[in-house]
Amino acid sequence: MIFRALVFILGVFVLSSLSADEGMWLFNNPPLKQLKEKYQFEPTPDWLEHLQKSSVRFNSGGSGSFVSANGLVITNHHVGADSLQKASNEQHNYLKDGFYARTQAEEIKCADLELNVLVSTEDVTARVNGAVKAGMSPDTAAAARGNAIAQIEKRYKRYDDIRIVFAPEQQMAFYGGDPDNFDYPRFDLDICFFRVYENGQPAKIDNYLKWNARGPSDGELTFVSGSPGRTDRQLTVDELADRRDREVPEWLRIFYRRESLLNAWGQRSFENARKARDDQFGDANNRKRYDGYVAALFDPEIWAAIQARE
Repeated sequence: MIFRALVFILGVFVLSSLSADEGMWLFNNPPLKQLKEKYQFEPTPDWLEHLQKSSVRFNSGGSGSFVSANGLVITNHHVGADSLQKASNEQHNYLKDGFYARTQAEEIKCADLELNVLVSTEDVTARVNGAVKAGMSPDTAAAARGNAIAQIEKRYKRYDDIRIVFAPEQQMAFYGGDPDNFDYPRFDLDICFFRVYENGQPAKIDNYLKWNARGPSDGELTFVSGSPGRTDRQLTVDELADRRDREVPEWLRIFYRRESLLNAWGQRSFENARKARDDQFGDANNRKRYDGYVAALFDPEIWAAIQARE
């Protein structure tokens, strides 16, 4: 990964088997030969640019996409949960009960949400390193790198007037709870809609994904675009051993403690419980993730495979 702030990744899978092909790719470096030989599909530069500019990154974490010419954005419910929580009060619990703006005038402006759209991609390693000159102090070098990165980040189109349009009630979006969180298919309405504004008006969007009322058909080639987290597949055995013995147990201790503190604080009043709900879900989700790391890293067969691979 060259510079994570400028990376968007592309995945591909076939619905008939529900299993993903190996690999994630940058928009400027797709596996053209593999796609042509295996699926008889040749994505054009225009198609890739359209998909790239239809995809958005939330500064709070998560991915989404434009779905209309007047600024509508769709994402997962948990991505919008922080904004729903901050828009709520003692009279309106939008995270728990949901929200629907019947008109654009009713759309709720988010307190601190920003959406980024990647405009272009390049290897910026030399450009960032070149900003640091011989003889610079550590502080000066850090400032020079930071300035170079700030200039590079102008490759993103940034929107800072984001408004909530629709979110289902949390139980409808989270049906099945954590055990179903990363399973497919899921039987819930895990979505949230926002609208992007510019100069007080809905933004005019040239690149957006169109709704297909028929849905995907069996065996249809399907692409997933977004800004995912790291895979950490290049970690060495020693690095994984350190995670197993030190890092993962420490994070688990933190998440278990946070869950206990939030549960105790939330039980003091309904308002406390409302305020704690989003953080509780986040901590429970992370705790579940790290429980999975423990289960894998202490599995003798998995560990033997890791050692054999190295």
